[in-house]
Amino acid sequence: MKLLAKFSLICLVVFGTGLAGSALMAHRFLQANARAEVLRQAALMMEAMQSARDYTTKEVQPLLVNQQEHQRSFLPQTVPAYAATENFVHLRTSYPEYAYKEATLNPTNLRDRAVDWEADIINTFRNHPGAAKELVGEREAPTGKSLYLARPIQVAPPCLECHSTARAAPVALVRRYGPNNGFGWELNEIVGAQIVSVPMAVPLQMAEQAFETLMIGLTAVFAATLIVLDAVLLFTVVRPLRTVSAMADEVSLGRMDVPELAAGGKDEIAVLAGSFNRMRRSLERALEMLKR
Repeated sequence: MKLLAKFSLICLVVFGTGLAGSALMAHRFLQANARAEVLRQAALMMEAMQSARDYTTKEVQPLLVNQQEHQRSFLPQTVPAYAATENFVHLRTSYPEYAYKEATLNPTNLRDRAVDWEADIINTFRNHPGAAKELVGEREAPTGKSLYLARPIQVAPPCLECHSTARAAPVALVRRYGPNNGFGWELNEIVGAQIVSVPMAVPLQMAEQAFETLMIGLTAVFAATLIVLDAVLLFTVVRPLRTVSAMADEVSLGRMDVPELAAGGKDEIAVLAGSFNRMRRSLERALEMLKR
């Protein structure tokens, strides 16, 4: 095998091993980074929904209370949870892969009733009041693994105006939702959780796209580096050695009229050329002595 081929093979093995190790670490890093980015977006959405709740409580509710009493009807737009949920419905047009729910163990509106996995999250908050302000985790869904971000919903004094007992609740609310659900709440009790969830396919897809881009870039850099190294080796080592080899063949055949090798420089190739020239001159002198 020629020197250039050996060098290329060695570089392929070394760079290939390094590329494989880099790929493994990069893949893990990009997956973790994509997961963190999805959770950051989920936290941002959670804050947006909390802002919708606060805005409803401070700005919308006072404006609609008089209208609600005048019409003797219940306006769900006065409920912070309803406002947050409806806001997210509009937000999902831009982020269809995300889901938001104000899951509650005993809700007034049955669409907010917690399913099994949501109830587990709520009970975790209930069993550790004050300790857990936020939960992040993964769960198995029918479509695969899903990430979720959850925060507890705790009963505040304004909540008891509608959720203490059916008798104390607004008549219009009871007329709309019935007297059997959403009552019996107690002050500071954790009754539900705000939950933003997203399929794991989203961060995995983000990681795979970034990984593919990175690997294409690294492979291109590796190929360009190998080509440059081969070119450097060819012009600084292989070609000078070929010249020395060709000269040695000529001398071995008795052709002493070939010009001497260029021996400028101090590197090993120049030293080899100088040594060969001295050997050739010594051989010429020895042959002349024999002819005498």
